Amino acid sequence: MATNGAQQAFGPGPVLAAHNMMQSGADRAQKEEAHHYLEKFQKSQEAWTITFEILQSSGVDVAAKLFAATTLKGKIVYDLHQVPRSQLISLRDSITGCLITFHAGPKPIRLQLCVCLANLAIQMIEWKNVLEYVVSTLGSDPANVPCVLDFLRVLPEEVTHGRKINLTESELSIRTQELLQDNARQAITLLIQYAQSSPAAARNPQLLNCINSWMRETALNDIVASPLLKVILGGLSAEEPFEAAVECLCSLISETKDVDECKAVIRTLYPEVIALQSKLSEAALAEDTEKYKGISRIFAEAGESWVLLIARMPSDFRPLVQAILESAALDRERDAISHTFKFWYDLKQYLTLEKYMQARLQFVDIYARLVDIMIGHLEYPTPESGDEKDLFEGDREQEEKFREFRHQMGDVLKDCCEVMGVTECLQKPYNLIQAWVQTYGPQAAPNHVPKWQKLEAPLFSLRAMGRMVPPDENIMLPRLIPLIVQIPDHNKLRFQAVMALGRYTEWTAEHSDMLQPQLDFIMAAFDHPDKEVVRAAALSFKFFCNDCASLLVSYTDPLQQFYIKYIEGLPPNSQEEITDGVASVVAKVPNDQVYAKLKMYCDPVMSSIVEIANQANDDVQKKLLADRINLVTIFIELVKPYVDPDEEHPAVKYCQEIFPALGALVTHFRDSVPVLERVCRCWRFMILSYRTAMAPLLPELAQQLTAGFATSKQGCFLWATSSIVREFSREVENISEATTGSVFNFYEEQAKTFLRIMTDRQPEEEPDLIEDFFRLASEMILYYPSESITSQLMDSVLIAACRLLAILKEEPILAILHFLRDLLGYGRDMAPSSSFDSSRHHVPVVLRNRIKELITGAGLELVQRIMTGMMYSFPGSCFPDGSGVLLELFELMPGQVAGWVQQTVSMLPPGSITPQESERFLNNIRQRIETGEIRMIRTILQDFTNSYRRRNVAPREGLGRLEASRFRFSG
Repeated sequence: MATNGAQQAFGPGPVLAAHNMMQSGADRAQKEEAHHYLEKFQKSQEAWTITFEILQSSGVDVAAKLFAATTLKGKIVYDLHQVPRSQLISLRDSITGCLITFHAGPKPIRLQLCVCLANLAIQMIEWKNVLEYVVSTLGSDPANVPCVLDFLRVLPEEVTHGRKINLTESELSIRTQELLQDNARQAITLLIQYAQSSPAAARNPQLLNCINSWMRETALNDIVASPLLKVILGGLSAEEPFEAAVECLCSLISETKDVDECKAVIRTLYPEVIALQSKLSEAALAEDTEKYKGISRIFAEAGESWVLLIARMPSDFRPLVQAILESAALDRERDAISHTFKFWYDLKQYLTLEKYMQARLQFVDIYARLVDIMIGHLEYPTPESGDEKDLFEGDREQEEKFREFRHQMGDVLKDCCEVMGVTECLQKPYNLIQAWVQTYGPQAAPNHVPKWQKLEAPLFSLRAMGRMVPPDENIMLPRLIPLIVQIPDHNKLRFQAVMALGRYTEWTAEHSDMLQPQLDFIMAAFDHPDKEVVRAAALSFKFFCNDCASLLVSYTDPLQQFYIKYIEGLPPNSQEEITDGVASVVAKVPNDQVYAKLKMYCDPVMSSIVEIANQANDDVQKKLLADRINLVTIFIELVKPYVDPDEEHPAVKYCQEIFPALGALVTHFRDSVPVLERVCRCWRFMILSYRTAMAPLLPELAQQLTAGFATSKQGCFLWATSSIVREFSREVENISEATTGSVFNFYEEQAKTFLRIMTDRQPEEEPDLIEDFFRLASEMILYYPSESITSQLMDSVLIAACRLLAILKEEPILAILHFLRDLLGYGRDMAPSSSFDSSRHHVPVVLRNRIKELITGAGLELVQRIMTGMMYSFPGSCFPDGSGVLLELFELMPGQVAGWVQQTVSMLPPGSITPQESERFLNNIRQRIETGEIRMIRTILQDFTNSYRRRNVAPREGLGRLEASRFRFSG
């Protein structure tokens, strides 16, 4: 049989030379050539013999032998069809011989050979006595026992992941029964016999890995009631098997999550788990991090698995909850605490149900203690060097981990709020802040705040709990807020205080008497020398304005002065945040004031835009200009008052004033992508915010978008175009035929420009443009189905879609596939789009016929492109939509599409698929068509393309006749 590598000579020498080249310091071109050679070798017929030659050679290094073993595994998984069935026994014996050779290691090679033997066992369905053969062939010599254990470990894993094997579902199911269920009791017996053979055997990590592997294939009681449980628990007392023992015990506990089915097993395991508390304390005292993490993980796993029993029987399982609490409390390095986070959340989910109120009352004290523990862990470290600027003494990894854990611990505090109640939780940080004030407050000075860590941690906890506090909380917050706004001036304290206040803005909106001191505190922070504090102030200011806009609406003038004063000195993100804030307030003013307030706030921004534009001659200045344009967009996005259709819209009036300036920016900065994108975004939000009220600006806007796209060839113009298509469609009231006709003509101009661009460029050069266009095309099919589908331009758009599927990027592929699914949906009786007008649900015959006409013209290429993509180049996330398009085609024209699929399969490279596989695939499709089970074809296609892709892990190019041809448009 021909193979992918049939035209190229392979031998041990060249293969080893190429492998050495990959390991050497050779240049990139040489390594790429070697890589390409080895890739071909791995799929070749010669690889069957050469891999064994390399494995059996004494003069070859370990790395090359591991490569040979890995190659052999791939051959067995994907290319076993290259070996005659009569030679499979010889292949099995050769692998066994290699295993004996490598019985002492290296372990990676031995493990790969065991995987080879396991995958051969799965596919060699005539081999019925797999376990007996392995044990009798390898187990008679004690030196080969590691091979037996490795095989026992990998067999269940390989069978479980057997979908990569080229067997039918029925064959795989039968083989799974034969290899696992029928052998489970024998496997457990073998493991027991080995465990009892010597003390060293009982401490062998390989044994524990085998127990773990077979756990899902046998009744749990067969393990728990056997000597193997003692082996697992004993492994926790020795260093070498400890990690494997933890993994094994956690897996065993995890299998008991169905607590009602596993009560007997849990009764046996529970006292053994609780007995591990002493080991936790020992590990903490000895500062044995790995042991501490392992025991903590066991407790957490038990808590998660038995959480329902904990809620049902709180008294009986309280020791376990206390053990998990202790594992969090003693974790000074914060290495193990993350294991407990999910448990606290899961338990909270039960305890907050009315059914488990009694359990909740019993665990309130534990959650109260948990709050104390979490706040303690939130404290920043005190550096031994005394350098406050480097709290982690150069350990950036530890610093990053601490920051991440802080937010996770904040989530645990939210859980505590739900169990204990918000007021009780808030009381704890309040007490800590009060204690700090009494103890260290008198010692605090402008540049000296003693033990600031003990003040900062409760402030962070207040910030974390903010989301849980209801607006009607009237006990703790009236006492906390005055404390927070008086904290000493320290960078981290000020930052945390400002951020904390920003979390209670919804509460403040209901307590207007508390607004002024908080707002004064936050606005004063804009003058702080620390940049992080200023950024925090901008974010909190945004939240205050968003949530308290109704209270601030009478302060628009002083807020505008504040805005103009600070906007220039802030970083871009902070500029957007305070703009968002003041825009929220402007959005609350009466309609008769909207135009004046918009002008008051936006005119200074527009003036700065013009000023920057006149000087912008480098990328930095252009980026600054783009950021400034975005500030205007924020006002347009948020200030959108309701105005009767027959009244002048005040916001649109202001848009008309600034439109010429924005158009001039597009003309002047046609080569600056950031500027063009921000202007188009501004225009898009004008349409989305003011909708049909923008009709007076529509002709001018369409002209700008058409000219801008033709000149710049940037997809942002298409993005803005789609908003017009959506808001000025036929479904919208008060839109004339002339307007909708103009909108469609506008789209066609954009489409022609796109098609001309793609005639001159490779798809890889314009991924974003392709995505933007086909998202626009999908919008057109949704809102202008008749015009779009009957247009002669659709033929070219469909051909472009076929050709551009050759691109190797996820987003444009998905956009094209979504467009195709939307288009083909109109080939059925019912339209794919929904509407309140039920008459639109039925697709006219003329449209259905037009879809079939389009399929007839482009169907073969479309099928080839999608199948090729699914077999070679599509990212995994594109598979559902790819198969979805093929299913749509089959539902519309099953016979013709089946023929196109057959043509596509016949064009695959020789040797990449056997004739039997091809015929079986095509017969399955024919059978589904004959029985009318068209939807089942989707699964058949996915299974076939997945199997092909796994076997032929080919480079994305070099597909012969299936390569995409260049797209040309002559319109």
